[in-house]
Amino acid sequence: MILIADSGSTKTDWCLIHEGVVVQRIPTTGINPYFQTPEDISEELNHSLFPLLESHPIEAVFFYGAGCAFPEKNRILEELLGNKLQAPVEVHSDLMGAARGLCGLSPGIACILGTGSNSCLFDGVEIIEHIPPLGYILGDEGSGAVLGKLFVADCLKKRLPEPLIQKFMQRYELTPALILEKVYKEPFPNRFLANLSRFLWENLHEQPIRHLVRSSFQNFFVRNVMAYSGMDQLPIHFTGSIAFFYQDLLKEVGSALDLNIGMIMQSPMDGLIQYHTV
Repeated sequence: MILIADSGSTKTDWCLIHEGVVVQRIPTTGINPYFQTPEDISEELNHSLFPLLESHPIEAVFFYGAGCAFPEKNRILEELLGNKLQAPVEVHSDLMGAARGLCGLSPGIACILGTGSNSCLFDGVEIIEHIPPLGYILGDEGSGAVLGKLFVADCLKKRLPEPLIQKFMQRYELTPALILEKVYKEPFPNRFLANLSRFLWENLHEQPIRHLVRSSFQNFFVRNVMAYSGMDQLPIHFTGSIAFFYQDLLKEVGSALDLNIGMIMQSPMDGLIQYHTV
């Protein structure tokens, strides 16, 4: 059996595979070695994952995750998973997971729009160009965290209709002081902001919200995708919750820029299963 993990900043999808057939899927919270200590990661694995795998002999582990673009960080997961499961472990970035899951063995541009955002030019084997996403403070255009950040900023600066602001504040039982507390003092502000994107999706018919989301998607294309070689000839594939739920507007923005929008999948897992079992 092989174990494949697709991990973002918010959640991790673990999939146990035997001869190409899914045996078990296990959800856990997001695992990101860039932001979490080895102790934090170990606690999550021991609580949510390892007990469910005790009866299954694992032959190999393929972990694709946010924050896994640095060898020293990847070794944390390699050791924690390898020591417990007694199996070889490969750790790759979530971007490589998106590229393999979306493009397979074909060239294309692979994009992630979830809590954060990312993109790359994939030649069918390797990532050959990569525009750094820079996180939700400096970049991550089009991501859930940035959509949430832009929206709450407009709320607090009274740049939205008052009924819409009140509807939002009441829905999440928020006050300006509580928002600032969650953003500047509590851990994982990106998760808090990204969770607010659900309100935007539910109220996408409101013109100020639609304009905000459209502008952020356009920024993602202009500042990232359109910088890649051959971007006007290659398919542009997407994965992630934001891409999936906002796909109609995403396609609309891409079409206006004369871009070739390819597949849009909520998760790259189905593609990764095929990639690792062919």
